[in-house]
Amino acid sequence: MGERGAATVEFVFAGVLLLVPLLYLAIALSEVQRNAFAVTQAAREAGRAYATAEDPATAPARAGYAVRLALADQDLSGTAELRWGPVGRSCDGLTVDSTVSSVNQPPSQPGARFELCVRRTYRLPGVPTFLDARRNTIEARFVVQVDDLRSAP
Repeated sequence: MGERGAATVEFVFAGVLLLVPLLYLAIALSEVQRNAFAVTQAAREAGRAYATAEDPATAPARAGYAVRLALADQDLSGTAELRWGPVGRSCDGLTVDSTVSSVNQPPSQPGARFELCVRRTYRLPGVPTFLDARRNTIEARFVVQVDDLRSAP
């Protein structure tokens, strides 16, 4: 008779012990997925913004703005690196932003192809900075094909 209700207490205790790690896992996975969506969308939209720019001088600024919009769409603060390079190679080329000179810009001639890459470092919730600082990086790539019928700059 002394163990009446013990199963209920054990069930609640075991439930809480299992629920907390599962809840954290769901939150951490949603943070990773949110960053993946944002970076993928940022690469695609930056490529489209760059390829459709009327003036090649404004293309880097348009691409940078598209990246910021994509991050804001997923309610992410912070920055992401926007880089470009030849198709199929590493995107460790020159950073594309509004201060890039016309010499260092991706090609804007009709038919040109290049790859835009967006990299973002994110933090997992509840993990101290000294454990995950600058280790969680996600990258997305988008191949840009400048329209063949576009007038040359």
